[in-house]
Amino acid sequence: MSQDPVLEKRELRRRLHAALAALPERERRDGSAQACERLRSQPIWKNARAVLFYAALPTEIDLSDLLQEALREGKVVGLPRFSKEIAAYEAVQIRNFTDDCAPGKYGIKEPLTQCPHLPLNQLDLVLAPGVGFNATGRRLGRGRGYYDRLLAQIRGVKCGVAFDQQIAGQIPREHHDVHMNCILTPTRWLEISE
Repeated sequence: MSQDPVLEKRELRRRLHAALAALPERERRDGSAQACERLRSQPIWKNARAVLFYAALPTEIDLSDLLQEALREGKVVGLPRFSKEIAAYEAVQIRNFTDDCAPGKYGIKEPLTQCPHLPLNQLDLVLAPGVGFNATGRRLGRGRGYYDRLLAQIRGVKCGVAFDQQIAGQIPREHHDVHMNCILTPTRWLEISE
């Protein structure tokens, strides 16, 4: 590989996207259910009062069942919403996934404008998607840095969520990259020690 982290990341994204595209729909569905079950058993989930979820793309772990469960249990639930003003995502509270969300800038469901901002210092847990992760907590995003800007402001536990096929040996690092505190896959829960 080249020594340029941007080029290395581009190549790694290409390989991981290809691996995800080859993943059968049933395996995605089953993997999402397994990841939800694995997260349910973790103390951080049980103790979290405020959780920032994400609306899954077709190639991402779908945590919508857990999101609905969190709403029923009275947890404060948030989703990212893209802000043109700051060119980054912001945390926004929802009370009902169906009524409070619509497709946003990238076709991903986001909270409507009337939904209130969720103070980042209230978040106990952030469930972060990514193109790839590694066992040391590095996250490979989509390449624009939008999500990293949000993650950098959050003091709560940052948990990367991915299929097992998205766990890489090495992920090149750039100065803006934010480390995860733990990684959730359908078969693993990794806590990262610093």
